[in-house]
Amino acid sequence: MKIYVVGGAVRDELLGRAVKDRDYVVVGATPEEMVARGFKPVGKDFPVFLHPDTAEEHALARTERKTARGYTGFQFHAAPDVTLEQDLARRDLTINALARDEQGNLIDPYGGLADLRAGILRHVSPAFLEDPVRVLRVARFAARFDFTVAPETMALMREMAHNGEVDALVPERVWQEYAKGLMETHPVRMFEVLRECEALLKVLPEWAAVDEAHALAALRLAADADAPLAVRYAVLWFGVAPDIVAAASERLRAPNECRDLALLLARHGASLSDAARFDAAAKVSLLQQTDAFRRPERFGQLLQAFACAARARGKSVEREMACMDEALRAARAVDAGSVAKAHPDRVPEAVRAARIAAVEQAATGSADGLR
Repeated sequence: MKIYVVGGAVRDELLGRAVKDRDYVVVGATPEEMVARGFKPVGKDFPVFLHPDTAEEHALARTERKTARGYTGFQFHAAPDVTLEQDLARRDLTINALARDEQGNLIDPYGGLADLRAGILRHVSPAFLEDPVRVLRVARFAARFDFTVAPETMALMREMAHNGEVDALVPERVWQEYAKGLMETHPVRMFEVLRECEALLKVLPEWAAVDEAHALAALRLAADADAPLAVRYAVLWFGVAPDIVAAASERLRAPNECRDLALLLARHGASLSDAARFDAAAKVSLLQQTDAFRRPERFGQLLQAFACAARARGKSVEREMACMDEALRAARAVDAGSVAKAHPDRVPEAVRAARIAAVEQAATGSADGLR
């Protein structure tokens, strides 16, 4: 029995990146032998075990065979006679088909080290065609490493987009890769790769309504600002009709916080563009419509998303940002409970009037300070 560290841990170590998780492949063992050594079985589809001391996953070396369309249509074979090279051959990219033995020696049967050094994402074998998730993974790795996709790999990805394999992807799997790609260092590369292989509109038809150049410029600004996922998702939909944003979010099964922020930006982005010219009543109305009093943190994300989207279109939004931030602070400083007690017969109107007065006073003070 031999144990090897495989995949991403080896790749990231060679790139000088922090290694978060280690995956292990065990060659020459049976499930019974693993259990006898104290490993705990956890795999449902194929033999995976947790190390008795570290709880790290150890999988028996295996091969796989395509049996049906989609990313779940595989039959796995794990046995003591499956070699490390055979196990690595089923992996998507050469940079992920790397291993180290227990002495630390690098095992690289498919040229992954050379591709790492050259910054190339290249498939290991024609079996790449069998798993549509690999189209999304390649795009995500491009976003992570800013690598180039090998022409022959791009050709296979394009074939998968055309032959219907990509259509078999389930929304949850698409979102998983999509969200990871948005949070990578170069998220725009994910869209560029999906566009080039002609899969972008397959997985997200609503993208046809997006102003792609401006959306990707906004995403680049959001990534440079280390914005959270919801902001990165929302900036892509600035200027798009809310019903299209809702349909895309439903198709992707986007989490509520991502969907809601994108819808807020789609519905109120134009109003935020005019916020510097609003009077106090209009500012309070906008704060109410965006639920800023109950969700001030989300309103802050809305302002961040708006700023990225507007700046991507060459607009300066410092005044708009400052005036709405000031309005929110002033309105939230109003003691709504005290106002309600003083005017029990007209609570909503009285609270709104007090907030308007507070916002107006803050704006007057700011104007006086600038004189």
